[in-house]
Amino acid sequence: MTDGSTYKNNIVTSYPADKSKFEGTTISPVTFIDSRFVPGAFYAESVWFHEASEGSPPEHCHDDFDELLMFWGTDPDRPHDLCGEVELWIGGEKHTITESAMVFVPRGVRHCPMYFRRVDRPILHASTGPMRSYGRDGLE
Repeated sequence: MTDGSTYKNNIVTSYPADKSKFEGTTISPVTFIDSRFVPGAFYAESVWFHEASEGSPPEHCHDDFDELLMFWGTDPDRPHDLCGEVELWIGGEKHTITESAMVFVPRGVRHCPMYFRRVDRPILHASTGPMRSYGRDGLE
């Protein structure tokens, strides 16, 4: 048995939070990881949304990696209910999400804007993709 020192640097509990992509919105960044924090790690992040969003990431695509977007409601008695409504654009098509969901966005597909139109209870949003470094303000 060891004291846990072999992989202790693989555990990331804090980072310089970037709130710019949803400016004007009450959010709480929770976690972020990529190879700048742990060599070899791919990017993943999570954020709590407490209210409807005013801002959105701009429409964009990732030519070099697929992305997974995740949305979870927070009512333990109704785990599939998103407790709100998210408007997400994928490939020029508008989608309305009202249930906890995972969305696969293939590389090269334009996506966003993404608006949290209604938030009745906090919504946990996470995203990840097999990219070693994901550009975020304040993380250089």
